[in-house]
Amino acid sequence: MEDRLKVAVIIAAMNASATIARAIISALADRNVREVIVVDDASSDDTAAVARAADDGSNRLTVLVQPANAGPAAARNRAIDASSSPLIAILDADDFLLPGRFDALLDEEGWDFAADDILFVPADRALDPLPQIAASKRPASTLGAAGFIDGNVSRRGHSRGEIGFLKPVMRRSFLEAHGLRYQEQLRLGEDYEFYVRALLAGARYKVVHHCGYAAIVRADSLSGRHRTEDLRLLWQADLALLALPMGADVRDALERHAGHIRKRYELRRFLDDKASDGLVRAGIAGLSRPGALPGIATGIAADKLETLLRRLDRRPAELPRHRQLSEGWPVV
Repeated sequence: MEDRLKVAVIIAAMNASATIARAIISALADRNVREVIVVDDASSDDTAAVARAADDGSNRLTVLVQPANAGPAAARNRAIDASSSPLIAILDADDFLLPGRFDALLDEEGWDFAADDILFVPADRALDPLPQIAASKRPASTLGAAGFIDGNVSRRGHSRGEIGFLKPVMRRSFLEAHGLRYQEQLRLGEDYEFYVRALLAGARYKVVHHCGYAAIVRADSLSGRHRTEDLRLLWQADLALLALPMGADVRDALERHAGHIRKRYELRRFLDDKASDGLVRAGIAGLSRPGALPGIATGIAADKLETLLRRLDRRPAELPRHRQLSEGWPVV
């Protein structure tokens, strides 16, 4: 069995005492996992203690605690540096792995990053039996930089299908050869930015049509309540990426993504200004920033339309359901 132990599963955790045990147990249950590294990002609850209690006695679990909260990117970097396995897999602290995940991924060849489909599980159904997932016979797909970037633009009124949700297994040798680590100033889109840099460096990114990762969906998830500053930093990260060498199709996709993030940032900044300074001053401030008006105007119009449609729609709300990320994929 020793020669199968290839994967380090790294988990950044912040106030995750309710979910961390399930994540750890699911990782330790996989025969390909050599080590599980948990980094507690200065939680105020007993995340670290619960994580240690989930140990199965195989000496594969390490729990580290950050002295101060530094964000998921910093926690992941610490876990990467603390691990030694040739393959690295990210697992969020409130998610879990499905049985046989790494067998399916490791059977595929010719990749630096290999991802699979994700099963989204509504939080209020997290303990329900999982649905039967049909096996796919489709061959693995290859993701290029342009397709990856375009697949990370969210669309109103559609189930989230951003490819940035994917949690690929990564070859340590590729990360070390290109000096790749997460940008620690980012608390939103740190995965997206990291994978774009890897793809620009020539990473072979494959998507295996097997569902091996379960993500818990919460209405109050971090990705749904990011700060205005987080959006600004992600927009600036896109601009920094645009300074790197790339093909015309990748540049076009990256400019579209940067424009999308800027519109979201400008709308959020306007709403912040309106809350603190009033509508008139917020409007004047927005008009003073070149290029801000389209994001503000289209964002407000879309919000108003969405509110109106919800009021007109008298159908009973659908119950949250399990669904796979691939239901929303436009490009894979």
